[in-house]
Amino acid sequence: MPAARELLLDAAFTALGARPWHGVRMVDVAAAAGVSRQTLYNEFGSKDGLARALVRREADSFLAGAERSLADTARDGADAGDCCAALALWTLRAARANPLVRAALTGCRGERLPAAA
Repeated sequence: MPAARELLLDAAFTALGARPWHGVRMVDVAAAAGVSRQTLYNEFGSKDGLARALVRREADSFLAGAERSLADTARDGADAGDCCAALALWTLRAARANPLVRAALTGCRGERLPAAA
């Protein structure tokens, strides 16, 4: 079973799909994760702390995927141009699928998303 931290981050990310960040309530995130609100505050300190952790997790996940894309393409014997093309494709797919990644890459976060950390 995932740790409470990951459950809370998953719940916060899911909540962003339904409402803007200013409408995400800590009590709802805690309930969705199946933990107490106190556990949420103990883990992140505040809603801003939760936002920072969420943005950081999504950015780290994006970077790990980019590294895998490059490594997989290079392992297949591709040249530098093919590696760059694979990375560009990975980036576009990740940005299309994840609004936090898209906001980090473009600087266009909109009112639905938390401020960047």
